[in-house]
Amino acid sequence: MSRPILIACGVLVLALAAFFLFGRDGTPGDTSPEAGFARDMATHHAQAVDMSFIVRDKGPAKEIRNLAFDIINTQANQRGMFLGWLQQWGLDPATDQKPMAWMSGHGHGAAAATPGSMPGSMPGSMPGMATPQELTQLKEAQGTQAEVLFLQLMIRHHEGGVQMAEGLLRLSTRAEVVSMAQKIVQGQSGEIKLMTELLKQRGAQPYPSILKPQ
Repeated sequence: MSRPILIACGVLVLALAAFFLFGRDGTPGDTSPEAGFARDMATHHAQAVDMSFIVRDKGPAKEIRNLAFDIINTQANQRGMFLGWLQQWGLDPATDQKPMAWMSGHGHGAAAATPGSMPGSMPGSMPGMATPQELTQLKEAQGTQAEVLFLQLMIRHHEGGVQMAEGLLRLSTRAEVVSMAQKIVQGQSGEIKLMTELLKQRGAQPYPSILKPQ
């Protein structure tokens, strides 16, 4: 193969890679960290909203009910933004890529990208996600037991969300995505502290943290 043809092939490969990462007009492409983050975080938020509705409908203490209400509102709104970004970028909300694939191969978040590597996560899922068995336990629990289980599951869930957001911050400079990731880190870190205190008041402790020590 002649040198001009090799150069042309190389240019084509680079162009295709740029298309998948950045799209036609500089917007995030299908395999970009921004698209992967938006898709995975939309799914992650959906479970947090579902768990919050479950505990809210059990008639918990006022502070638990208020927390569930805040999570429902905040994460449902953020989920709408994630799906809106994908639509704006001309990308499908669903993908054949494995969860957390956007964090693999970048030198960051390798543990999160490895199926089944995170405590409390389903194989091939995102960090912090509750298993079907844990969701069933939450639905069946009552009273203080339900409050404690909700707090334990949601602390771990928030830790997973923080881990995902921090991973995005290491991989992206796109303003609106970076801003949202920063809000998630700050907001969910604050709620983790609140939920840890609420557990303490109920004589319980969080599950072992899935976050790496800073």
